Amino acid sequence: MARGDVLRVEFPYPPSGAGHEQAGRRPAIAVQTDVTSASLPTLMVVPLTGRLNALRFPHTIKVEPSQENGLTQTSVLLVFQLRAIDRKRILETIGRLEQHYLNQLDEEMRRMLSP
Repeated sequence: MARGDVLRVEFPYPPSGAGHEQAGRRPAIAVQTDVTSASLPTLMVVPLTGRLNALRFPHTIKVEPSQENGLTQTSVLLVFQLRAIDRKRILETIGRLEQHYLNQLDEEMRRMLSP
């Protein structure tokens, strides 16, 4: 597994009424560096959604489907939902995020996390 891989992940369902966290089977982007990735039981990911109205939120990026990334519909990277997941939740690797999207993702994470 490498940084930038597009994964299909089983996010846990939050308890009822828990809010707006992404849940269920959906694509996510691995954002953790390959060096630290192998030795940890968790992986940092950014989930995607097919609901384009999510673009109204800050820290989101529109991603078009391609053969390289393996997505089947236009999706939105929910950078503001960056999270760690247990590696057991990774179902499969479906593609690789194109470099220009990865660059946008890096910039958006910097914006979101900088003081």
